[in-house]
Amino acid sequence: MQEPVEHESGTAPLVSVVMGVRNGGAGLTATLDSLTSQEGVDLEIVVINDGSSDDTGALLAARAALEPRLRVLERQGRGLTRSLIEGCQVARGRFIARQDAGDISLPGRLQRQLRYLEENPDASLCSTHVRLVVPEGATVRVNAPKPEELADGLTGPAIHGSVMLRRSAYERAGGYRPMFYFAQDIDLWSRMVEFGSHLVVPEVLYEATLSPGSISGSRRQEQEAFHALIVAATQARRGGQPEAPVLAEAEALSDRCRGSRAQPRRQADGAYFIGACLSQERPDLARQYLRQALSLNPWHLKARLKLATLP
Repeated sequence: MQEPVEHESGTAPLVSVVMGVRNGGAGLTATLDSLTSQEGVDLEIVVINDGSSDDTGALLAARAALEPRLRVLERQGRGLTRSLIEGCQVARGRFIARQDAGDISLPGRLQRQLRYLEENPDASLCSTHVRLVVPEGATVRVNAPKPEELADGLTGPAIHGSVMLRRSAYERAGGYRPMFYFAQDIDLWSRMVEFGSHLVVPEVLYEATLSPGSISGSRRQEQEAFHALIVAATQARRGGQPEAPVLAEAEALSDRCRGSRAQPRRQADGAYFIGACLSQERPDLARQYLRQALSLNPWHLKARLKLATLP
């Protein structure tokens, strides 16, 4: 394994875990525990507290006082993308691992990804298989992307929080870009794969918690709009054309997204998705989420029909 590099403040860690959090709630303790218990990896944890109004700041301060590997930056509500940009800028490791608050890095995650990247020096980044769960603990599904699905960087079966990046490739690609308020992960990967492949450790090493109010559940329309712009920017870039017009559109879309809130009917779609996925294995829990979808949107026909088919 590579030796740590020297830095102004002393010996730098090999891996920097970067996380942005706003109102992390009860799940933040488990997230931090899952990182501090990782074995076989010299690491630091960089957390940007992005304008939390709950006890997230106090919890992070208490943990940082006891855990020298935890570095906390207090900021005021700038959004995930800008938090990740700063977090990656101050990170000292040769490899940058993402982590989302509320999710869990399972034992061995960082060591396995680091080994993959060290054994494949031409690779830019590395994902893992991910178990998607609800707060009640039930598994919604297992996300198991294949390397060939990720080759062009434009599809998103990989989960953002599960990725480890080679820092040199991240910087060469230009890092996260602030004009992508959502889908900042796909924008980054679409550029990083131009400098090296996207590997996948074929093991479930990350556990992501789903809720009806998550970005993927309640902001799908915005996600799809950003994805279309990422495709357009990639086609322009790879065709030798300027990206600037597309990036201007992305900035305008981000301006509309900043400060906006997901509508209840969008959250209903997220609740329906969870309920539909749980309908076979956990019909009791599926019923709760389908009823939640109908409480958010009484006209959600799919939720009503799915509920009617449950035993």
